[in-house]
Amino acid sequence: MPGTLYLLPTPLADDTAAQVLPPQVIAAVAALPYFLVENARTARRFVKSVAPHRVIEDIRFVVIDKDSSDADVRAALAPLVKDGIDAGILSEAGCPGIADPGAALAREAHRLGLRVRPLVGPSSLLLALMASGLNGQQFAFHGYLPIEKAPRVAAIKALEKEAQQRQQSQLFIETPYRNGALFTDLLAHLQPGTRLCVATDVTGAGEFIKTLPVADWRRLPAPELHKIPTVFVIGM
Repeated sequence: MPGTLYLLPTPLADDTAAQVLPPQVIAAVAALPYFLVENARTARRFVKSVAPHRVIEDIRFVVIDKDSSDADVRAALAPLVKDGIDAGILSEAGCPGIADPGAALAREAHRLGLRVRPLVGPSSLLLALMASGLNGQQFAFHGYLPIEKAPRVAAIKALEKEAQQRQQSQLFIETPYRNGALFTDLLAHLQPGTRLCVATDVTGAGEFIKTLPVADWRRLPAPELHKIPTVFVIGM
């Protein structure tokens, strides 16, 4: 029988595994012989932290990241097809396949007829949307906005238009060290009545989630966002 591909969520913040990971995730991490990961070093550290009895040298880790080719993905899944072993995908943080290269592995696994089993765990995108008070019936995630200022401003205005016309929440993220610049552009170019949610360090000790009209954000001191993972949501 071919193996099963498990999608294993990981914590969003340090030292929170016990609070955010359900028992079935811990059990899978404690048992699986093979992991497909974004970063081998952090994956090994995570496995050891939740399953300290495991001998890391006995576990196989293969890196599949944004630079991996289709051939790399096929080769990574070959042991499930040929040897029938089970494997787990580990994201750097949150749920594999959501803003994550794990989607390529799941897609190929379906093509091969493998069982794909997602396990429950934290997603910063869904947690931010849940807490935002914005439309959770209609929403879209856009990943990273452009780095250059002019295209970024154009993207912000386009997302605001989508939010207005479709009554659809628009979610996006930024590289943490550029959060401040993005927040500044949001306040400068969104309309005063547009609602903006800032969700930073979700599930962490410094968790901050607030939704306000842009006009209100402009009157307040900017939140601390530098180098802290943050989800931005705009809506009506």
